[in-house]
Amino acid sequence: MRARSTVLAACAAAVALLPAGCGGGEKADDAGASASPGAASAAPGPIPAIKPADVKPLVGRWVGTAKDYFQFTADGSGVWVRGGQRLWSGTAIPEGGGKYRFSWQGGDLKTASYWGVSLTEKNTKLLFAGTNQTYTKAVAHKGKGKG
Repeated sequence: MRARSTVLAACAAAVALLPAGCGGGEKADDAGASASPGAASAAPGPIPAIKPADVKPLVGRWVGTAKDYFQFTADGSGVWVRGGQRLWSGTAIPEGGGKYRFSWQGGDLKTASYWGVSLTEKNTKLLFAGTNQTYTKAVAHKGKGKG
């Protein structure tokens, strides 16, 4: 039970770091924009073009132990969900070497921060820097239906 409470505390801490009214969605809202993660005064710049090959190892659902998950698509878009609530949505921006920084309020901070992930163990584990929690890639089940 101690490990579970530690994970829940870490998730709660990460959520507490989120600025009020955040979502990190793709639409920038400069009016009333709050401080971004990892960059106290830097305004997000435009998101660079994402190549599907650069995010291919990230694509899919990554499940955590605190009943949360990250899910990414081939265009780099992603979400972080816990208990049916979106904690973040936006774009994973490749930095190279299996590292991705997350867009914030529709823009790119252009700096590495705790608001991103790294792939480890030959791309079988995802480490979220915001909570230092590890996620495992969910296995897609192929049905015997129409093909």
